[in-house]
Amino acid sequence: MPRIRVEVDGTAYEDDVEPRLLLVHYLRDRLGKVGTPVGCDTTNCGACTVLMDGLSVKSCSVLAVQADGRDITTVEGLGGDHPMQRAFHEDHALQCGYCTPGMILASIDLLRDNADPSDGEIREGLEGNLCRCTGYQNIVRAVRRAADEMRRPADQRPAGQEVAP
Repeated sequence: MPRIRVEVDGTAYEDDVEPRLLLVHYLRDRLGKVGTPVGCDTTNCGACTVLMDGLSVKSCSVLAVQADGRDITTVEGLGGDHPMQRAFHEDHALQCGYCTPGMILASIDLLRDNADPSDGEIREGLEGNLCRCTGYQNIVRAVRRAADEMRRPADQRPAGQEVAP
């Protein structure tokens, strides 16, 4: 059985894993990171999106062995006070919440590449993540709000509101 070493949400793990174990199942079943939902298991919905070395990946399409030596960030790793999480809350960018972890992490990756996206660029950047409830208007608004906040210099943000990762 292959042995992997992975850092998840700032904590190092070393585990033996089945060669065909999907990263989403490793995160949920082995590490208890249940904030990463299993959606479609076919990469269509994006609910299971996590950041791997800062890039968004659908964890149902990545084997745990492929994460060996990588840094994984789940929605739990954001700590509940990331600007994107606050923006999703403040702009009511969720209803049932099932897609929200993947949307948040995909949005963070989007802003890594484009700090000031247009509404069209946000929609295009998130097209691999599906939401059946919201109609996307508030999601786009939330990403714009978070982008504005994340572009502000650290000394102009409210105390305790760091931008990570």
